[in-house]
Amino acid sequence: MNKFIVKILFILLLIPACSLNDKTSAWKKNKKTNTEIVKIKNTKKLFESNNIIKKELNPTLQIELKKNPKQYSYDEKKTKITKFKLSKIKNFNQINSKIIFYKNDLIFYDSNGSIIRFNKSAEKVWTVNNYSKEEKKSNPLLFLENKDEILIVADSISKFYAVNINNGNIIWSKKNVTPFNSEVKIHDNKFFIIDYENILHCYSLKTGEKIWSYKTENVLIKSQKKLSVKIENNIVYFNNSIGDITALDVKKGKLIWQLPTQNNNIYAQSFSLKGSDLTIDKKSIYFSNNNNEFFSVDSSNGNINWQQKINSSIQPILYDNIIISVSNEGLLIFLNKVTGKLIRITDTLKVFKEKKNLKCMLWVLPLVPIKFL
Repeated sequence: MNKFIVKILFILLLIPACSLNDKTSAWKKNKKTNTEIVKIKNTKKLFESNNIIKKELNPTLQIELKKNPKQYSYDEKKTKITKFKLSKIKNFNQINSKIIFYKNDLIFYDSNGSIIRFNKSAEKVWTVNNYSKEEKKSNPLLFLENKDEILIVADSISKFYAVNINNGNIIWSKKNVTPFNSEVKIHDNKFFIIDYENILHCYSLKTGEKIWSYKTENVLIKSQKKLSVKIENNIVYFNNSIGDITALDVKKGKLIWQLPTQNNNIYAQSFSLKGSDLTIDKKSIYFSNNNNEFFSVDSSNGNINWQQKINSSIQPILYDNIIISVSNEGLLIFLNKVTGKLIRITDTLKVFKEKKNLKCMLWVLPLVPIKFL
């Protein structure tokens, strides 16, 4: 068994998890409600009950997964660890910020909005800050993405700009009417991002000029959860703060399909709705939320393939024909990708004497038997 592969797999899955206990104050406010799923083309109520999965299923079952030859491995004994202390970023757990890797270096930011490039020795290559004194006091949250030598930055105070990765110089800088609240995705010579008004914007990578935008339904109360944007086969997929999934033509922004996943009664509670990042393979989109809903959707037409009652806001991971997720109650869940059938559910919180504010579940990984062929 390759323990490192197992660790990497779950690190990617579990980093956003700050508190998985439904007894904490954050979850007390989230009351159970009856929901229904609405299809655009064929309206149909799929379920009424909102029972959260709490029991284990086949907790000791061995899961056999084929080892991916492209995955990296390393010798822990020979690995040198270096550290660099950054100023604390407020509300960091809301956005699950992305670290940019470029050659042998990495790029991240601090609480003042300073973007820093570090080399492998944790030494600063360059630092750039595109904010005034007043803007720095707002502690902007940054969303980063790069293509080759261009780093695109969008933030929670409406700015977006491009940085030359080689020297840290600002290439261009612009301002939107509304702050941004999503990951940045780059495709060809364009990049895409969503603002707090649930508008997806398409901008020129070279100049920052707007090419097109698409507005989805908006609500007065804004969700604090970072939204997700994915691009596959010249289609841009994204979710908004009320749970709608939308597919647009990547070139012109023309609507292909849209899938509401919440009824009208839930819109007022959109502030507490936390959807996961979208995960896409060749045929389907997978996503979940903290409202006891996990979906597999046909990426070509928006029809629902299957649905499970899983309470999670963490991005699901695909591995062969298996979907791996973690519920907000600390359940490690394995599903069949095609049918949605539950394969195994393991209560990872059993190893903790007190089920409070679980910040990291890496300690329980050795207890989770996964066999790689």
